[in-house]
Amino acid sequence: MKFEMTKKWCLAMAQLESDSEVAAGVAAFDPIPGEHSEAQVSSTEADAAQVAFGSFVQLLRRRWNLSIEELAQQADLDLVELVSIEKEPHYRPEPRTVHNLAMLFKLPAKPLLALSGNAVVKNPQFRQEAVRFAARAGSISKLTPEENAALERFVKFLSDDK
Repeated sequence: MKFEMTKKWCLAMAQLESDSEVAAGVAAFDPIPGEHSEAQVSSTEADAAQVAFGSFVQLLRRRWNLSIEELAQQADLDLVELVSIEKEPHYRPEPRTVHNLAMLFKLPAKPLLALSGNAVVKNPQFRQEAVRFAARAGSISKLTPEENAALERFVKFLSDDK
């Protein structure tokens, strides 16, 4: 049996999800040329959130005192993909990868899917918090008190945002 997701099917699913704060990745489809659609705006917001996703994964990994190799092993993920997540700001990981990271770090999967660019967020505060987090997150070896505070605040926001 072959399952095919058409644009029509995705739009129908997005319509069904219209009451939730995170919707299926409709932004992945090209809008009609010349129109300024919600998909275009959502795609821009997803790009901003994706920048935060790599920093978020890296800080969580460092907090747990894991190397990238150890994280890959514990989350049953491909090492190359984890390196791409942490090093390439606009890399979009597979949804399975995001789900495995959410399970390992004991976080809700829906907000992480949105943060990774795999879902469209309808909550404007989500994007604002993601961008604020990315701006405060550095890449030094030990978490600074500011990074730790930013990470704590963002984890709390992701866990409370249902």
